[in-house]
Amino acid sequence: MNFSAETEKTAVFEAVEKVITDLGFNIDKQDQSRPWGGFFVLDESQAPKFIETYFPHLSVNDFGVGRKLSPKILVVAPNKRLSWQYHFRRAEIWKVIGGVAGVVTSETDEENELQTLSLGTIINLKQGERHRLIGLDGWGIIAEIWQHTDPENPSDEDDIVRVQDDFGR
Repeated sequence: MNFSAETEKTAVFEAVEKVITDLGFNIDKQDQSRPWGGFFVLDESQAPKFIETYFPHLSVNDFGVGRKLSPKILVVAPNKRLSWQYHFRRAEIWKVIGGVAGVVTSETDEENELQTLSLGTIINLKQGERHRLIGLDGWGIIAEIWQHTDPENPSDEDDIVRVQDDFGR
């Protein structure tokens, strides 16, 4: 999956959806409305298959038996930035599965240098670690899995602390 900056958003989403479904995954939710691109949330029951497909160096047992893993595919538009953010109740693991992307990380609110993530790169983000995913010259496609750090109160979309956001959220 390699899409130039000129590829229309709908075409990118259609192609990514086809890859996901051809691999046998069920899509629970799709969101193309994000100003930075969007995402696909996959069926939670397929998290073991998702890990096997995109993170073969890991096992579902690495995450704790019975824990929610929230498998997602992020689609990041060229030259767009997600918010500078962190989470109280989760860590995240990302893998670039299409195109390239950039990431900035830090232990504090101060942003560090941009790192380019090429195809196949895996990055582990700790709970509380500040991070920002960035689209570079083309569309970036990222597999994401959450590591919920509070089993009694799993993370969700409300567990986003935005330090800075290009879109005023």
